[in-house]
Amino acid sequence: MAAGTVVSRATGLVRQVLQAAALGTGLLATTYNQANTVPTSLYFLLIGGALNSVLVPQLVRARVEDPDGGVAFEQRLVTLVLCVLGVGSVLATWAAPGIIGIYQDDTPATHEAFELTVVFARFLLPQIFFYGVFGIFGQTLNARNRFGAMMWTPVLNNLVLITVFGLYLGLMTAPAKVEDITGAQVRLLGIGTTVALALQALALVPYARAAGFRLRPRFDWRGTGLRRSVGAARWTLLFVLANLVAGTVVTRLASAADSALPGDGVGYTAYSYAQQIWMLPQAVVTVSLITVLLPRMSRAVAEHRLDDLRADLSRALRVSGVVIVPAAFFFAVFGPRVARLLFAHGAADAAATAPLGHMLQAFGLGLIPFSAQYLLLRGFYAFEDTRTPFRVALWIGGVNIALAVACHRLLSPRWAVTGMAAAYALSYAVGLLLTALRLRRRTGGLLDGRRVCRTYAKLTAAAALAGAVGWFAARACNQGLASVPWVSAVSLLAGGVAMALLFLAAARLLRIGELRSLPGLR
Repeated sequence: MAAGTVVSRATGLVRQVLQAAALGTGLLATTYNQANTVPTSLYFLLIGGALNSVLVPQLVRARVEDPDGGVAFEQRLVTLVLCVLGVGSVLATWAAPGIIGIYQDDTPATHEAFELTVVFARFLLPQIFFYGVFGIFGQTLNARNRFGAMMWTPVLNNLVLITVFGLYLGLMTAPAKVEDITGAQVRLLGIGTTVALALQALALVPYARAAGFRLRPRFDWRGTGLRRSVGAARWTLLFVLANLVAGTVVTRLASAADSALPGDGVGYTAYSYAQQIWMLPQAVVTVSLITVLLPRMSRAVAEHRLDDLRADLSRALRVSGVVIVPAAFFFAVFGPRVARLLFAHGAADAAATAPLGHMLQAFGLGLIPFSAQYLLLRGFYAFEDTRTPFRVALWIGGVNIALAVACHRLLSPRWAVTGMAAAYALSYAVGLLLTALRLRRRTGGLLDGRRVCRTYAKLTAAAALAGAVGWFAARACNQGLASVPWVSAVSLLAGGVAMALLFLAAARLLRIGELRSLPGLR
């Protein structure tokens, strides 16, 4: 699973670099990125959040308890999901102007950007259905303990998009402004992006068949246990809605910074690129761990083995921290260098990537509470408790919105969105504290907190020392090789290698046993 995720994220990074080279990091890129975010948000609002958090435990329970091994429940559920998302895709595409109006204002000064975002949205909103196909078939595989395919098929998506952006750069003149983009360019990006996701989704179908799933549409939903699923999903819907409201506020405020400085890369696109880079370690390590552990924790709860649940959560926190903590310090130390290396190409120059680098630094250390909170939240889902995550999400969203509005009002457009990145990180620190306290009450016992805190204290000390040495190594390399081409890449490599080696040495000296969980370091 981790290998599939690494390849997927690596090809995704190549795609992101080409996308930035084609569209830059300013207002033009924001029209595409904002339209491409809307299908994801609506999918999670309609049913995606429930798929990821509620339905896996219920699929596992149905396979254990139902006389037919959960076959009928599974077929009804797949039919329901595909019907809801099919109708939702059609309605969302029809309502594209109103939906985009939630994210940005249509004023005389921004009308062309608004109209272009709507056109992109009409091409991209059918993705809602294909997100559903990918999600529901992936969860049927997860319920059968088949995890690999769901991690590998996104590579197809990335390969198609790499081809699309390669054609865009190679065969067409890349526009610098919103008003310069042509209809052919819009169609290439819009159709290519949706086709890429469709291939990713449909590639799971043969894997599901090989695992024993047969899709036979069943519409006899009444009195079959789906009411329980819908009831549990009610709180998940509110959870997703709380996150969506906070995300929408940040998107509007970040888009306002783009409108104020359209060519400087200070707004939504820079924020989203920095956030995606920042989330890479969490996606590779934490998501892979929890995808395997959630069915296992659900079985532990069903069999009243709460000690096993707590042990799984403790080990997941400690093992993931071996990667997450040094990664957080890496971003805090090398954010501008990473941004310059990856995105200062094509339509974006070094000056335009500086705000993105500062945002990556601002996100930086927030990766630690973000990843830990994500893990602990799955403890509630193992209990099929979706109400508590919603209440925690309200606190996280409230803190994020309050701080983001403060940044918008008190800081200049150049620094406002960088402040919003720090606000996002801080909101998850608050969320981690609340989640840990409530999960401790829910499980009726300690969560091995002393052991976890001791491990994280050692990891933080090792990563902080290694980060400081890595920063000095990169600076020395940058000054000594100032006239050498690719000096930024060489200095980042030197700083990163120095940081990694010193972290491993310090971790061994501090006897961090979880280090042996990393491949090649046993």
